[in-house]
Amino acid sequence: MSNHHALVQSFVDMINSHDVSTMEKHTAPGHIDHNPGVADGIEANRGFWTQVFSAFPDLKAVLHDVVGEGDRVAARLEYSATHQGTFLGIPASGRPVNFQSIDIWRVENGLFAEHWDQLNMDDLFRQLGVDPAPAAQA
Repeated sequence: MSNHHALVQSFVDMINSHDVSTMEKHTAPGHIDHNPGVADGIEANRGFWTQVFSAFPDLKAVLHDVVGEGDRVAARLEYSATHQGTFLGIPASGRPVNFQSIDIWRVENGLFAEHWDQLNMDDLFRQLGVDPAPAAQA
């Protein structure tokens, strides 16, 4: 379990340093992401986080919980940032945001091989000043 915690901490460190060059420390090259907004593979993951850091250049993550069993590890993270660039087509608003995610990873050979997450995108859209209802109907 302590190795799982160190792996999650490495991921959080990447977020807090905004250094996507460290992705190989925690994410496998053939990484599968079940989040529909993130394509599979380490380069797609690196690209996703680069876009997030561009939209939220002051993004910080706090790790609240890590639970692991077998080849699975789950974490509850809290993020805070200021919306300073385009995110999912939403122009910079200058608004502060605070949101949480629950992430589950399958670990293989000491790296994240597969990922699932849950976060309240409606709440995030509201914090950005966007009504989530039209997006949900599209």
